Amino acid sequence: MSLEITHAVTLGVAEVCQVEHLMEVSGLSLEDIDDLIENGLIEPCSAPAAPRAFHLVHVVTVQRARRLRDDFQLDRNGMTLAMALVKRIDELEHALAAARAAAHH
Repeated sequence: MSLEITHAVTLGVAEVCQVEHLMEVSGLSLEDIDDLIENGLIEPCSAPAAPRAFHLVHVVTVQRARRLRDDFQLDRNGMTLAMALVKRIDELEHALAAARAAAHH
């Protein structure tokens, strides 16, 4: 019998981290993260001149990007496209859930 211990952390918008933390927890390069920023998939919460800080909710996004990149052997452009499609699917699923909830009331 084996025992697996899991650790849950709430990632809110109040807590922030530096770009180096996103690189560390995801395994993505600075260029990969820059591509995600340029395509609107993650957004720094600090001014452009200041050291870039990100809300911790973006940890999940960069980890998902790395998994997609590795699992499907994508280059940076492919990873960014896959993440854009995943983001759009998430948006459509939320809109559908909201429409279903409104229809039931």
